[in-house]
Amino acid sequence: MMSTATTGTPPAFAPRLSPADVAQYETDGYVLFRQPVFSAPKFAELKAIFEEDLARYSTKELDMVHTRDERLLPFLLAEEVLDLVEPLIGPHIGLWASHFISKPPFMGKATPWHEDSSYWNGRVSTMEGICTVWLALDNVTVENGAMAVIPGSQKNGFSEYETVDREKNIFGSQIKPELINEAEAVYFELEPNQCSLHEARIIHGAKANTSPNRRAGYTMRYFPTTSKLNPERNIGHPIWLARGEDKAGNTYANA
Repeated sequence: MMSTATTGTPPAFAPRLSPADVAQYETDGYVLFRQPVFSAPKFAELKAIFEEDLARYSTKELDMVHTRDERLLPFLLAEEVLDLVEPLIGPHIGLWASHFISKPPFMGKATPWHEDSSYWNGRVSTMEGICTVWLALDNVTVENGAMAVIPGSQKNGFSEYETVDREKNIFGSQIKPELINEAEAVYFELEPNQCSLHEARIIHGAKANTSPNRRAGYTMRYFPTTSKLNPERNIGHPIWLARGEDKAGNTYANA
């Protein structure tokens, strides 16, 4: 069922995270949801859309794909997802972005340690509260490139970076290694239709897929509408009011 975002009244929601889950997110910057996010038929529908879009676009063109494929909006604005996000960022929720991510078998590139916030600096009044739901579309294991985080590292969000080899890495920069204790890393191994939720400032990355199995996921990113987007830094980047009311004077595609 699609969210009733345009009513301006936050709907009654059924929290899907326990108080312990919320406390962990606040402390560690992430939490894992090891239950089905969607019903089996709805998840199958989403995965079919993914397979179509993967065939239609290159893997580099799957960022913000919902702006080209409106079939994805009912999933991004679904109560099943927003009921996961609301306990973490509050009842007034905006849809910030989405991205299908697919690592083919034996893909030799790693995702370097980084913070999403470092790439979004200046685009939003505060990085605090931006939450990514990472929905597994395939089985996700360490061998096929599971995402890892450094728990508790979301306190800053703007580390020092250095240049890395783009032949071996998806990005051209990484957080300086001396700033990270990889022994603390937690890897997110997930079954299809399970998800992780992480804060935008947390340090995270992924090793190369060295397995014969694809690793695909759907990132769904949300922000509290108390945050103000900088129009000059977000030209051509539409956002949606997903639940509740706008609190900062933002402009939404579904207004």
